[in-house]
Amino acid sequence: MAGAPRDPEGRMPLREHLLELRKRLFLAACGLVVGAIGGWFLYAPLLEVLRRPLDLAASAQGKQISLNFTALGSPLDMQIKAALFLAAIVTAPWWLYQLWAFVTPGLTRRERVYAYGFVGASVPLFCAGLLLAWWVLPHAVDLLTDFIPQGASGLFTAQEYLTFVMRLLLAFGLAFVLPVLLVGLNLVGVLRHETLAKGWRWAVLIAFVFAAIMTPTPDPWTMILVATPICALYFGALGVAALHDRRVDRRRVAAAA
Repeated sequence: MAGAPRDPEGRMPLREHLLELRKRLFLAACGLVVGAIGGWFLYAPLLEVLRRPLDLAASAQGKQISLNFTALGSPLDMQIKAALFLAAIVTAPWWLYQLWAFVTPGLTRRERVYAYGFVGASVPLFCAGLLLAWWVLPHAVDLLTDFIPQGASGLFTAQEYLTFVMRLLLAFGLAFVLPVLLVGLNLVGVLRHETLAKGWRWAVLIAFVFAAIMTPTPDPWTMILVATPICALYFGALGVAALHDRRVDRRRVAAAA
């Protein structure tokens, strides 16, 4: 918070942290509302794009596959969800900045420079996760709809399908941003690189389990292609954290000498 006194190490009292958190959540929410207004008017083309995997599956399998609205208020509910979904994607730079703006007041001036660099890295990583999810989505839809018996029709609830797509895209986007968050926790002194090094086996296991759940295809190669970049980002975060910790340790030794 501007004008608030801070000690030489950049620490903030708990009350100031809570006030800063409230401010950043409010600003992030305002950005989402503005984005949702734009998403409301882009609902029709967005729905066409999201339906494309279903249309491709129907064409490839020669089956009738369509979205259905089962309640009177379903079309309105789906348009609101789609607007918020598009807002979360379009305003990603804004709410990611608010996340890091909440972290940076607790950093020293030197460390804050590194944090700003990671803010810039989180946006393309989030977009990379979305692109990977969009590549996986048609394979997942094609596999799941292939279980529909010949002669039967696939009538899917629009809300359930949209929820499935939103969770898939956002899960991949946030999974790619997670290493940046780990580096941020390392910068503020909450997480040492030794902890990341000890947990690398669990991180790899979780990455492959996540990939297996999100890519329900029978071949193992798709799962490996999805899990590999997530693991690479984790080890990249580990390397950055190790370099930072070594600099901090050298400064402490020099100061104590």
